[in-house]
Amino acid sequence: MASSHSSSPVPQSNSSDAFFKKEVDSTKRFRPVQSLPDVCPKEPTGNPNDLRDSPSLVVDQQRWTIYHSKVNLPAALNDPRLAKRESDFFTKTWGVDFVDTEVTPSFYLPQITKEHFALYQQEITPREKVHERCKNICTPKDTFDRTLLHTHDKSRTDLEQVPKIFMKPDFALEDSLTFNAVLPWSHFSTAGGKGNRDAASSKLLQEKLSHYLDIVEVNIAHQISLRSEAFFHAMTSQHELQDYLRKTSQAVKLLREKISKIDKVMCEGSLRVLRLSLTRNNCIKAYNKLKLMATVHQTQPTVQLLLSTSEYVGALDLIATTQEVLQQELQGIHSFRHLGSQLCELEKLIDKMMIAEFSTYARNDLNRPLEDDCQILEEERLVSLVFGLLKQRKLNFYEIYGDEMINTAKNIIKQCVVNTVSQIEEIDTEVVVKLADQMRMMNFPQWFDLLKNIFSKFTIFLKRVKATLNTIRSVVFLVLDKNQKTRELEDTLQKNSAKESAVDSEVAYLTHEGMFISDAFGDGDLPASQRNTSPNSEPCSSDSVSEPECTTDSSSSKEHTSSSVTPGGVEMMIGDDMKLTDLELVRLANNIQELLYNASDICHDRSVKFLMARAKDGFLEKLNSTEFVTLSRLMEGFILDTEQICGRKSMSLRGALQSQANRFVNRFHEERKTKLSLLLDNERWKQAEVPAEFQDLVDSVSDGRISLPEKKPTATEERKPAEFLIVEGQKYATVGTVLLLIRIILEYCQCVDNIPSITTDMLTRLSDLLKYFNSRSCQLVLGAGALQVVGLKTITTKNLALSSRCLQLIVHYIPIIRAHFEARLQPKQFSMLRHFDHITKDYHDHIAEISAKLVAIMDSLFDKLLSKYEVKAPVPSACFRNICKQMAKMHEAIYDLLPEEQTQMLFLRINASYKLHLKRQLAHLNVVNDGGPLNGLVTSDVAFYTGNLQALKGLNNLDLNMAEIWEQKR
Repeated sequence: MASSHSSSPVPQSNSSDAFFKKEVDSTKRFRPVQSLPDVCPKEPTGNPNDLRDSPSLVVDQQRWTIYHSKVNLPAALNDPRLAKRESDFFTKTWGVDFVDTEVTPSFYLPQITKEHFALYQQEITPREKVHERCKNICTPKDTFDRTLLHTHDKSRTDLEQVPKIFMKPDFALEDSLTFNAVLPWSHFSTAGGKGNRDAASSKLLQEKLSHYLDIVEVNIAHQISLRSEAFFHAMTSQHELQDYLRKTSQAVKLLREKISKIDKVMCEGSLRVLRLSLTRNNCIKAYNKLKLMATVHQTQPTVQLLLSTSEYVGALDLIATTQEVLQQELQGIHSFRHLGSQLCELEKLIDKMMIAEFSTYARNDLNRPLEDDCQILEEERLVSLVFGLLKQRKLNFYEIYGDEMINTAKNIIKQCVVNTVSQIEEIDTEVVVKLADQMRMMNFPQWFDLLKNIFSKFTIFLKRVKATLNTIRSVVFLVLDKNQKTRELEDTLQKNSAKESAVDSEVAYLTHEGMFISDAFGDGDLPASQRNTSPNSEPCSSDSVSEPECTTDSSSSKEHTSSSVTPGGVEMMIGDDMKLTDLELVRLANNIQELLYNASDICHDRSVKFLMARAKDGFLEKLNSTEFVTLSRLMEGFILDTEQICGRKSMSLRGALQSQANRFVNRFHEERKTKLSLLLDNERWKQAEVPAEFQDLVDSVSDGRISLPEKKPTATEERKPAEFLIVEGQKYATVGTVLLLIRIILEYCQCVDNIPSITTDMLTRLSDLLKYFNSRSCQLVLGAGALQVVGLKTITTKNLALSSRCLQLIVHYIPIIRAHFEARLQPKQFSMLRHFDHITKDYHDHIAEISAKLVAIMDSLFDKLLSKYEVKAPVPSACFRNICKQMAKMHEAIYDLLPEEQTQMLFLRINASYKLHLKRQLAHLNVVNDGGPLNGLVTSDVAFYTGNLQALKGLNNLDLNMAEIWEQKR
């Protein structure tokens, strides 16, 4: 039966009324399932109103539509008037692809699979089994008519005549096997002259199939006749249903008329107001969008203008803001499709410009005249460049400055040499072309002034580099501080977000419930607090065109900037778009600090090369002590200045100074050792007069400072030489060699003060010198080497006493020298002071050997004289007179040379030797202390010896203890 569709049960609005429709998710929209129309719709004519799903309840109810047509589609397909079935029935209307086109599955209907019937199968299977079991057990009752049974059996018999193949559920003629079974090819073969027989077979087959068709139709008609009652009952119900539908249609028509009147009276005006308001807001948005497009269109000229004034940061910020606007507000604008790539290329160009500009700035800053002012060159320009480079993550820009430092250091030395050479008339620059050769032609004062000029230039150069690098580091630290403050602000906002979550959820709920109202109003009708959350941007007006900062959400909510002031007073705006991590910024600051250390190393390295170029011909090794000390002080001062400026020690120049100092120490020591050797070889070991300058030298040491006093020619001419050297109130008789040795020792100490780096070398050399003097003087005096070297006839007791006193003078100064060196050594170097302990021991041993030598001289004399002693008259005997005479000569020789205490100790030892020899001789002569005549003679001689010995100066209180000459009685 034909089905009619006059209208859709759900009202739909046309396009003119679509402005008030609320956009909802398609998956949530409810549309009832509609049946397909009986006839195909009209072909599309281009009118969008013809493509809607169903007619409008309000507009289309009075006019005829395609849904009013009522045609039986099966009747149309089985039209008996057609000679043959037209295969192109559908293709005529919908095109050649209609039959083969795959129908798109409806999203309103679920996809039904076998899994949907699994539960049903599980429930019905047991019931089916029970039903089959009951049907087999219970036989059907014979309640129907025999006639019907007979008819049923007859029809069953007729149906059994039809082949079973036609009753199969999978019967399909397109299957080759089925087709061959139904229509054998043997009935259609005409070969072999059997045409008549085959034609008869074909006709028989056709009649058989017609017979099968008649049987089936008769059975179908029989089944219809059996159910005629139900059929007429259904038709009656259908007529009642048609009556109900007619009444319902009338009611629906009346309802539609009322709704149409309500729509005209109550809805159209309000909806028109909403539509006009929405149109107005759309126009405002379109106008603002066009204004924004005009602003973005001016980006490139504005960037060019900023670059002309070196405003790299502003240009980069403008490019970043424009890129963000293009990706958000202006996304999809066809006219700006190439602007993004152009801005990227412009950004790359700015990178190259900033690198070139920074290189030019570094060159101009470092190569400007080196004057005393160390102010930064164009600090605003430097700060702007550094901010731009940091913004573009060009973190290796400091390497450019490092390369320029190397070139500038080379040029400083070259320019200083050229300026100095041009002022020296003795150097012909046309003959001597190379600067190194010209420099080697200078004398020491000229070369020293050149070196001093180079050091002063380098000092100013380092101060300038330090000021520039400090400015760069301050910019880096400003960005680092801004990052930390930003993180703190984000943490604070996260804490406050929890408090605002309740309010936000309520606003979201209200907005969701009244979304169609909020859509009808634009940003122009919202409060300024909701429209713009940035404190730095102005509210957008619906009547005026807003700037990009106002229309762009990213620029209004993300471009928070903070004002920072650099050390030079330059105020910069730091944006949040400098996405540098703290680790990168700290590493960059450390690299910039390391660059300052490299500047110090560069200056020291160039100075070392300058020194080595002058030292090739041995010039520095030929300097005297004063010149080298002056050079050393200059270099030490420059090293200290660079350490104070850069904050780190550079070892290259210090190492070169140490190398030259070692050579100087070797030459210094060899000269003085050779001089001392010559003095000792010519020394006759006689007491020398002490000039006033030597006494002043000793007096200066006694005041606690070891230094060579300045010469005073006028004063030394008036003062006469002294006989003794006065040291801390003690008289020292000395030889000329020792006076010069003391001066040499003080030169060693003063050299250590002037050149602290050679302290250890000087200590070793001075120890060697003192050991050399001790061993050499021992060879000459105790070893009697002076007899052959100088030509002395003999080594007298006076020579020995004078040598001992000279050694004592050196021993007196060893603790002072030790303290002087100890104050200038590092604690880890104190072990070297043991050299002085060994030297002191060696000197004391030498002095003791001299004293033993003096005692040995008198001991041999006593042995010689007392061995011939005889106890007889006259008294005193000749032996004792001779002994007293020799004792007086000994006293006379050493009394003025040695202190009184040492003289007394020496004569006590001599007296002990005398008593030993006298006791041995008395025992040999069998003279005992018995009060006899022999005892009296010996007592008289001993009393004579005692009186003469105690009569000598300084020996009057000497305890001689002469009772020891007698053997003790047992």
